[in-house]
Amino acid sequence: MPYFDTVDDVIGALADYGYIADRQLATAVFVQARLDKPLLVEGPVGVGKTGLAKAVSAATGRRLLRLQCYEGQDDTKALYEWDYGKQLLYTQILREKIGQLLEDAPDLHTAIERVAQQESAFFSERFLAPRPLLEAVHSPDPVVLLIDEVDRADEALEAVLLETLAEYQVSVPEIGTFVARHPPCVILTSNNTRDLSAALKRRCLHLFLDYPSAGREMEILRSKQTGLPEAAEQRLVQVVRGLRGLGLRKAPSISETVDWARTLAVLGVEDIAPQVLADTVSVVIKYSRDVQRALGALPSLLDPNAALADDPGHGHPHRHDHGPGGFPHGHAPGGDADPDADARAERGAKDRPGRHDQDYYGAPTAAASVGSGSRAVPAGQGSRSFGRALARRRAL
Repeated sequence: MPYFDTVDDVIGALADYGYIADRQLATAVFVQARLDKPLLVEGPVGVGKTGLAKAVSAATGRRLLRLQCYEGQDDTKALYEWDYGKQLLYTQILREKIGQLLEDAPDLHTAIERVAQQESAFFSERFLAPRPLLEAVHSPDPVVLLIDEVDRADEALEAVLLETLAEYQVSVPEIGTFVARHPPCVILTSNNTRDLSAALKRRCLHLFLDYPSAGREMEILRSKQTGLPEAAEQRLVQVVRGLRGLGLRKAPSISETVDWARTLAVLGVEDIAPQVLADTVSVVIKYSRDVQRALGALPSLLDPNAALADDPGHGHPHRHDHGPGGFPHGHAPGGDADPDADARAERGAKDRPGRHDQDYYGAPTAAASVGSGSRAVPAGQGSRSFGRALARRRAL
């Protein structure tokens, strides 16, 4: 990778290819370029980890090789495999020559030895099908190797990666060891679905990439030229950041924010309203449970006083009483006549003290005192209780 003179050079080079990097990210790329070490980038889905490798490839003029990891992946998909079809074809073509080679062999052992001497003809680079790791090492030109979502691969594949990450080489038992002519720029990404081994992490520089700040996300939107007015983009970023704080199963990614802005621009939206966001929320929300939660939060995220058209909260015909004065929403003393005033007055009259006689809740007990609602206590009760307690204390 061409060395950048400063961290600012990294920021500028990536920005030229549409990737807006903050200083921490640019510093990690700068150090990686100087040390020739793999860079492990961890973080949630959709924060620009894969995009970083693509931008670095474009900014440095290197070819991008990508190893997409998945569960159950074996080393033949990552390192190399033998082209058995090609080997069989060559065997058919050379059948006559093989017959001539073995026709004077006195016994089976001699025939096997003669065939063994020709193994190099069938186990050579001619029949080797390189996969991304071997291709990156064997490439005559410098490349960028992206090992994407390494946390989805099995631990066995992690072990296969160690030799390449540590020494930039791949060993092929039938041929030997291939050492990189030019150390590849290796970027690994992880969505943190599982913990990676300490051996793999030890071989890499590490960067945790989180969702961008509001200012950086605005820069990203402007760089993508979505067609949405800047004021609308600012409000959209505000909404997206609020959605990410709802604990959704899948939070909106940066690329989905860009897609949402472009969707609104296609619809000719200039001033964002809750209803248009509700109509297009599926651009960034991909699970039905998340959709329901997002729809409930959109009005307050955009404007605490806004509501969807079918929201039964405000603007409904029935009325609520608030406080001791009983005034409905938006009314105060001295305003319009209250049609419920007579009904409240009638209810208040029913709540007057003493409207029920003393037998309304059942006949009083003999021990009840008149007018107090509490039991009468005999005059000597207190002194007798105190005496018993004092006697028990002396006994102890």
